[in-house]
Amino acid sequence: MIIMINMFFLINMIVNLLMMLAIILSKKSFSDREKSSPFECGFDPKSSARIPFSLHFFLITIIFLIFDVEIALIFPIIPLFSTVNFLLWTKINFFFIMILIIGLYHEWNQNMLNWTN
Repeated sequence: MIIMINMFFLINMIVNLLMMLAIILSKKSFSDREKSSPFECGFDPKSSARIPFSLHFFLITIIFLIFDVEIALIFPIIPLFSTVNFLLWTKINFFFIMILIIGLYHEWNQNMLNWTN
């Protein structure tokens, strides 16, 4: 039991020493306003909160989220290849990819992908 307590204090002392060494040797400088402020949603958080929000930024974010979720839905189809016959697997993939292509064509037709609208 005493050995465990000694090890705990030794490890705690090493961790604290390394943390203090990292704090002393770090070269962070908080004098720059741009580096110390967070970047959120494409606007400066230190300015007025009533600035109009960029609709293009919002649309690109939504499109990214939609395609991100669709890629997460593609992953379970891959192990299906070994359990289902090839023709059914191909039909499922073709149907899913066609839905993605139709959605992308609709977004392109509505000029959602054009940043300079």
